[in-house]
Amino acid sequence: MMNKIEIKDVKGNKMTKTLNAIYDGKVFKPEKPLDLKPNIRVRITIDTSERKIVKKGSFLQTARSLKLKGPSDWSSHLEDYLYSEKGHTHE
Repeated sequence: MMNKIEIKDVKGNKMTKTLNAIYDGKVFKPEKPLDLKPNIRVRITIDTSERKIVKKGSFLQTARSLKLKGPSDWSSHLEDYLYSEKGHTHE
């Protein structure tokens, strides 16, 4: 979950940090260390929306999933298709 922490320094200047934390039933535990002094008061705004973790596939899996249609020699003559004024002439 993402927690937005508003921090005021000794002079009253407001600082805001957003971090991920896990609530263990008693306390919030940040996933990464914070640069804060112990026992400092903070205001925490809680957003419990879960982030979807998307499993990344390989480039080849992604390319195949797009189901692109085109000449079978795209990969070997790509620059001809992209930059030739008359288009690709190889068959």
